Amino acid sequence: MEKKIQLKDELKKIKENIEKNKPLVHNITNYVTVNDCANIQLAFGGSPIMADSVLEIEEVVSVCNSLVINIGTINERTIKSMIKAGEIANIKGIPVILDPVGYGFTKLRTDGVDEILSKVKVSVIKGNISEIKGLLKGNNNINGVDVSTTDKELTVEDIFEIAKKVSKIHSCIVAVTSKVDVVTDGERVVYLSNGNRIMSDITGTGCMIGALLGVSLGGNRDNLFMGTIYGVGMMGVCGEIATKTMKKRELSTLKNNILDKVGSIKFEEFLEVLNYEYE
Repeated sequence: MEKKIQLKDELKKIKENIEKNKPLVHNITNYVTVNDCANIQLAFGGSPIMADSVLEIEEVVSVCNSLVINIGTINERTIKSMIKAGEIANIKGIPVILDPVGYGFTKLRTDGVDEILSKVKVSVIKGNISEIKGLLKGNNNINGVDVSTTDKELTVEDIFEIAKKVSKIHSCIVAVTSKVDVVTDGERVVYLSNGNRIMSDITGTGCMIGALLGVSLGGNRDNLFMGTIYGVGMMGVCGEIATKTMKKRELSTLKNNILDKVGSIKFEEFLEVLNYEYE
């Protein structure tokens, strides 16, 4: 009970800091979901910049409060921008969120993420269990950018153990998105059980979680763990609420409802719907 009260109090501070700071977020993300990521950051109280040219990276990062790197459409040009942006972010001391989309699927993706992690200190790695598991060398079991059939059978305890290992290897927070989302810093763990399976039928919900993290961490550099819980929890809660007002598989309606809910949800409603365990 004490941990639950503490979490609620800290999440309220996270929300208040976002409202106070209106964090400016630099996103080097994929062009499939870039518009959705920008809009959800605006809805969440942030201000997005979507810049990926290496020629302006230094100027952009220097004025931002956080950096989101998403390798969904990585190429030989953007990998250079991602690394340079990450290095500058480290010098400046702002949070770096990495979404290793499809890690282990192709050599370009795998080598690109490995190079980023070797040169950039990331604050949070967010991904599905196959991507996170792949970061433990020799454990790749990838189905494109989706969770493999085998990994779908993993228990929440299995997922936590994998996330904990990755967290300790890279000295960062790990957020695994699944039926039950797992957020850990290698010691503490929070399980978040919101959302709806149909959310996975929309391209970009995972990318939008990374975008939310850019805002929540950008406004809360001194409490990255709770900032991560708030960002991941926000998508689950708003997605769950949004599905209840959707008829059958109205996917464009669902996406718009999620965006609308992120922009309009009251903190009391968020807490009421948030389903979590804090250990």
